[in-house]
Amino acid sequence: MKYALTLAAAMALSSCEAPGYRAAQERVIRPGEVASFDVLYAQNCSACHGAKGEGALTVGIGSPVYMAIADDSTIRDTIRKGRRRTPMSAFSQSEGGMLTGAQIEILIRGIRQRGGPALAGDNPPPYSSTRPGDTAHGRQVFTGSCAKCHGAGDIADPNYLSLVTDQHLRTVIIVGMPKLGMPDWRGYSKPLSDAEITDVVAWLGAQRQSLSAQVKD
Repeated sequence: MKYALTLAAAMALSSCEAPGYRAAQERVIRPGEVASFDVLYAQNCSACHGAKGEGALTVGIGSPVYMAIADDSTIRDTIRKGRRRTPMSAFSQSEGGMLTGAQIEILIRGIRQRGGPALAGDNPPPYSSTRPGDTAHGRQVFTGSCAKCHGAGDIADPNYLSLVTDQHLRTVIIVGMPKLGMPDWRGYSKPLSDAEITDVVAWLGAQRQSLSAQVKD
């Protein structure tokens, strides 16, 4: 009798209907096979950019302003290679990350589709600078437009600036960081022009260089 019960239990555990057996037979999806935008975004982007791209620790990549200034090539390059001197690491497998080329394209399409209506009425300054910056003028613009919130030096601290790129600064000035109370380029006494943003970034970059000079000395 005891043998019969043991045999019956073993057969039940090995049965195709046994829950444990079914779970073991379910095919495991490998990381490189994930094709859901929601899963890919949640795993790779949301912690810094916000659950809906609204911005959290950094730029709101789902905002209409960002969508207006960043083309697919820019977004693709940023995901693939990351951004030097920022927390944005390279995500492409070819650059040491975990994402395949197909997954990066899924992210680009999803970010576009979820970005909401296109920016209407206002043309933001271009994503990239179009000319060299004037540091003297940049200091004037910073004093007149930025210092009332940033004071005389918090964001111009060379230690902070050593952690971000000029392009990051430019993007943040154009797009803003609403979660932190920072407006986009339109939210000042007058909208900031391409030249003014270029000059502010040049002046901030000069503060970064001052730290490098001190370290060398």
